[in-house]
Amino acid sequence: MAVQMDDNVAIQLVLQGQQSAYAALADKYRQYVFTIAMRYVNNREVAEELSQDVFVKAYRCLADFKGNSKFSTWLYTIVNTTCLSHLRKKGDAAVLLEEDKIVSLSDNLYSEHPTRLLEQKATRLLLDNAMKQLPGPDARILTLFYQAEQSVDEVGNILGITATNVKVKLFRARGKLKEILESKYSNEFV
Repeated sequence: MAVQMDDNVAIQLVLQGQQSAYAALADKYRQYVFTIAMRYVNNREVAEELSQDVFVKAYRCLADFKGNSKFSTWLYTIVNTTCLSHLRKKGDAAVLLEEDKIVSLSDNLYSEHPTRLLEQKATRLLLDNAMKQLPGPDARILTLFYQAEQSVDEVGNILGITATNVKVKLFRARGKLKEILESKYSNEFV
């Protein structure tokens, strides 16, 4: 297995003409981009198409990446813009309010033991179902902070709000998620 290179190093290699470095970046962020696209369109084929568009746009604009933020933050803005443009063209603004597909908050739990893997999968499914019940903005902010591992400042930059507002929204969203888990899935957690 190849050693994972730093995003900034990979970007510099791409800008110097090494296409394989961009393939490594695309592989690294493929699931991240797809997951975000799925939350907007809730259609696998369309999300895959949008993901491809995002990577093409990111490649074309790679020289514009200044490195002032994480590459994933910059990439998120491209995903967000691409998905919103797609929805506007379709005239499907109502989809923006729904978060039908959300990534698991437990991706940081890794284990090779089959029993542990089954427990993790069950936990992911429960979290996924609970996240689907959250309002779109709450699910989005939890996804950015936990799954995309963006800092409070980065989440603020992405969403166009202050870091203090991000903290407040995270606190409220976690509270809503906790209420859902306790009220609907209390028997599932020991």
